[in-house]
Amino acid sequence: MSEATARPEGCALVTGSSRGIGAATALALAGDGWHVRVNYRSDEAGAKEVVARIEDAGGTATLWQGDVADAADVARLVEPGDDGPVLVLVNNAGVRVDGLSPQLDDEQWQTVIDTNLTSTFRATRAALPKMMRARFGRVINMASVAGIRANPGQANYSASKAGVIGFTKTVAAEVARRGVTVNAVAPGLIETAFTADVLEGDMAKAIPARRIGTPEEVAACVRFLASPEASYVTGTTLTVDGGLSA
Repeated sequence: MSEATARPEGCALVTGSSRGIGAATALALAGDGWHVRVNYRSDEAGAKEVVARIEDAGGTATLWQGDVADAADVARLVEPGDDGPVLVLVNNAGVRVDGLSPQLDDEQWQTVIDTNLTSTFRATRAALPKMMRARFGRVINMASVAGIRANPGQANYSASKAGVIGFTKTVAAEVARRGVTVNAVAPGLIETAFTADVLEGDMAKAIPARRIGTPEEVAACVRFLASPEASYVTGTTLTVDGGLSA
């Protein structure tokens, strides 16, 4: 088996995978034969439904409750278990607390940074040693077009996602020689509960594709980046936004 197609035994962890992009990603990776750790913070019912859908399709998955903003929870989520080491890590869990910059308080700033950026650092730091030892690893960080282009009212969110992109590039350069790739996916306007409050009116008119994206379209990009065929793709940010950031 060639280096581009070989895959050691291990599992995939998708943080925040009880719904939306995370759920679609968990289903996609399970379809490629990965045992998936389906992580949730509070939506146990949604996470159980994702696990059931994976099992109904012939895949395997387990429930992993934990808050990615909590350092101890992150360490536990990434710890090797009966399903082996985490060899695919999708840092997907995120939060928005929108407001114009002069109106944001310290807590609103820190909550978004801790959940979106610091958790990505902690989970990646915990997973990398096992990936480097296996000479195979895929870290896919969920960024956003808000980390690439200005989006008034989201200074904290934009800063966290721009930080994710910068973190992704640097770590990719650090571990590339060990068979580990680190990439980011930057969705635009995607139809999920996370964006339900901003998908009103004529938002689609601002998108060159003239439509809102789907979680499955983002998950397809994650699926490719997690695959052995993507072994020479690292340090990049793949925008999935219908041309919004072009």
